[in-house]
Amino acid sequence: MASRLCKHVQGPAGRIDILDDISLAVAAGETVAITGASGSGKTTLLGLLAGLDRPSSGRVELAGHALHAMDEEARARLRLQQVGFVFQSFHLLPALTAEENVMLPLELAAAADATARARQALDAVGLQARRRHFPYQLSGGEQQRVAIARAFVHQPRVLFADEPTGNLDHHSRDAIARLLFGLNAQHHTTLVVVTHDQALAARCQRGYALVDGRAVAR
Repeated sequence: MASRLCKHVQGPAGRIDILDDISLAVAAGETVAITGASGSGKTTLLGLLAGLDRPSSGRVELAGHALHAMDEEARARLRLQQVGFVFQSFHLLPALTAEENVMLPLELAAAADATARARQALDAVGLQARRRHFPYQLSGGEQQRVAIARAFVHQPRVLFADEPTGNLDHHSRDAIARLLFGLNAQHHTTLVVVTHDQALAARCQRGYALVDGRAVAR
């Protein structure tokens, strides 16, 4: 998935190396955790693996596609077709209902059965009765359930989760973790999770820790 990956940026004092010579592979259907201290580059690495950003050097492949060689339009098209995302801050659109938020990736892909599939996805996360509620009318745990439904609704090959339990209380963290891994197993999706939550990381089959910009298998 990644070979000799490097990412650096220019700061006021010169070049800042965020990631240095990272190579890792994630097999289809595998669950992998990426851990590390705050500021270690976890979210940067996730963005490169998902094609949200381009590396300074090195290769990144996603589902057989060379992301490092693709322009932004091609990467966006690939993400729409094959990738799902779950974020710490949910990233729901406040003006849309739960159902409309889940429908969004289907509508962007011009799917003919967007409403029916969105309702089915919400039912799978236990929120069919809340489908007409707006994000502000939902608890944090419910908002994350909507985000998970949206991530799975188009049946992605790969799902990237960035601190998916980070904004939740202990009870909600456990419930969301069970839901995330349960749906992942059901859909046979490849799952890459960035997390500080050691209990969440322990649910994954393998993991990498970022230390001084490098990935160490754990």
